[in-house]
Amino acid sequence: MLKILIIIPAYNEQDNIIRTIQDIEKNIPEANYIVINDCSKDSTRSVLCDYGANYLDLPVNLGIGGGVQTGYRYALEYGYDIAIQFDGDGQHDAAYIKELIKPLEMGQADVTIGSRFINNEGFQSSAMRRLGINFLSALIKLLCGIRVKDVTSGMRAVNRNMIAEFAENYAQDYPEPEAILAAGLLKARIMEVPVQMRERQGGTSSINALRSVYYMIKVSTALIINRMTLGKR
Repeated sequence: MLKILIIIPAYNEQDNIIRTIQDIEKNIPEANYIVINDCSKDSTRSVLCDYGANYLDLPVNLGIGGGVQTGYRYALEYGYDIAIQFDGDGQHDAAYIKELIKPLEMGQADVTIGSRFINNEGFQSSAMRRLGINFLSALIKLLCGIRVKDVTSGMRAVNRNMIAEFAENYAQDYPEPEAILAAGLLKARIMEVPVQMRERQGGTSSINALRSVYYMIKVSTALIINRMTLGKR
């Protein structure tokens, strides 16, 4: 049986994190999980401790990229075959995890991404964000030849080879599009799997309306620079 780890990055998720863990425990009890508490300023740590959750407590805030990379390093260290990224804010539905990892188990893909935009069901995000996602999707296609519809989805899974890669090299800040580009340039097989997502159940998103333009400029620039640097590896 393959060893499966679910990586749950969490920053100030005291209102959502236990529901997220319980969702995982209900739907995929055979998997292990690790919450990466990214130096939360609220009661996330005490909530995790009281529940008896499996978690790592980072001494400084690394941001989403550093938190997820910590999870990949943990997965590599303990010999997991599949690692799954799963947000701690309640937006992801653990009922879709088994379908998400099926292509990995069957050897059909190296990376799978839970996509809202295949069946267009569930929470679809705002029109402005969808426009930005479509732009990033087209840019990634231009840079590495791979078309992924839901490039900002934080619900994704990778096999052992990509665990090793992401444990050593993983983008910071808002890493989801950059990780797709990196995987594409490594000739990884990337597959999207239809999922439904929920609206955030509580807390505050790391990307608000005022930061959207900055996000688009920053990520687009990072993708182009990464194409020039990673393409030489």
